[in-house]
Amino acid sequence: MDPWGHIPYETVKGDSKQTMDVRPTIAVTQAHIDIMEIKDAIDKGRLIPCKDGNILKPSGQVVVGKAAVEPVWFLPGIAQRLGVSEADLRHHIFQQTNGMYPELLTRTDMSVFLPPVGGFTAYIFGDPEAIADPNRKVTVRVHDECNGSDVFGSDICTCRPYLIHGIECCVKQAQEGGVGVIVYFRKEGRALGEVTKYLVYNARKRQEHGDQASKYFECTANVAGVEDARFQSMMPDVLLWLGVKKIDTLMSMSDLKYNAIIGAGIEVGERVPIPEHLVPEDAQVEIAAKVFAGYEGGDVHKKETKERLESIKGRPRDEQ
Repeated sequence: MDPWGHIPYETVKGDSKQTMDVRPTIAVTQAHIDIMEIKDAIDKGRLIPCKDGNILKPSGQVVVGKAAVEPVWFLPGIAQRLGVSEADLRHHIFQQTNGMYPELLTRTDMSVFLPPVGGFTAYIFGDPEAIADPNRKVTVRVHDECNGSDVFGSDICTCRPYLIHGIECCVKQAQEGGVGVIVYFRKEGRALGEVTKYLVYNARKRQEHGDQASKYFECTANVAGVEDARFQSMMPDVLLWLGVKKIDTLMSMSDLKYNAIIGAGIEVGERVPIPEHLVPEDAQVEIAAKVFAGYEGGDVHKKETKERLESIKGRPRDEQ
């Protein structure tokens, strides 16, 4: 992440300010967001609007602070963190970007690289100063983009329901004097992209015996060559930038994310899986396969036996 942060325009030298002609890679703003499920939570009494409307308005709008971040890689530092030489790091980035950036190899004097990958946005519910206050509670969900579910409501996965549940819990935490943080990463389709994801969906539905929990990860590996292309080692950087030292409630079942967070020195109290009633019918395949593979389901999603896993199937192909 850019060490200049979100205010790179002025630096102070002695008694004078110097304006810098630099486009920031981080921008912060405030907003009101309308989410129909939050309004439904108000109607059903799970959420109560604030009297002063500073977090949750009577209209159902949620007041939130947003920080958009584009990645900036300081190559010597990243190489050190990954335990590789800077030369090897530059060479592999050059290869993985199909040679689009020859300066990676020719300009060793340039240590900063702006990778052609999606960034992320942090949504802060409540008082940002509560994030670093050890006496106030913090709820966090780190969410990887899923356009089909998050935007269009596809029921083949649990992405939007889990995201909305995380937002609802963040609002509650903010209303109780703590703070909630949602970090939304642009890692569509486990960072494999939406085209690959749809190819995987087709493979899952068209295989013999249809969509099966026992073949869930195998289908991805057959199509993409890997089960997951997400790289979580640097994911906690945004949490550290925000000042997160402990997370009282982590809305995540992923051990990869959990291990990366605690590996960054952030203490995690409770882990909350998606409630069973929020899992769409056609997403039972996904949730069962993930828990079987090691995702933490707690008391909500029990780990399936291999025999039970083989019996869990999705909607028949002719109903798609």
